Amino acid sequence: MTDFNDRERAEEAHFAFDQETAFRIAARRNRLLGQWAAEKMGLTPEETDAYAKAVVQADFEEAGDEDVIRKVLGDLTQAGIEIDEAQVRTALEQQAIEARRQLMGEA
Repeated sequence: MTDFNDRERAEEAHFAFDQETAFRIAARRNRLLGQWAAEKMGLTPEETDAYAKAVVQADFEEAGDEDVIRKVLGDLTQAGIEIDEAQVRTALEQQAIEARRQLMGEA
């Protein structure tokens, strides 16, 4: 019976680790997306840092990526940047790859 309990605890620990890793990748991805958008808007380094944090915070509004995409697309459009949703989604995907690469490099 202890083998089963040990196995169950190991699976739970692995699941928790995977969830934490996914959260960290998403947060890093959102920060990188915020920096990408801030560069397009010509923000200062201080404004870029604040904006990147705001993009990370936007992800807590609802499940999924739609809240982040809506924020970034809206902000870029409001700043007069010609961009569409597909371009923001592509940037989000690219930043996800970069975020995973960065976090795996730190491990």
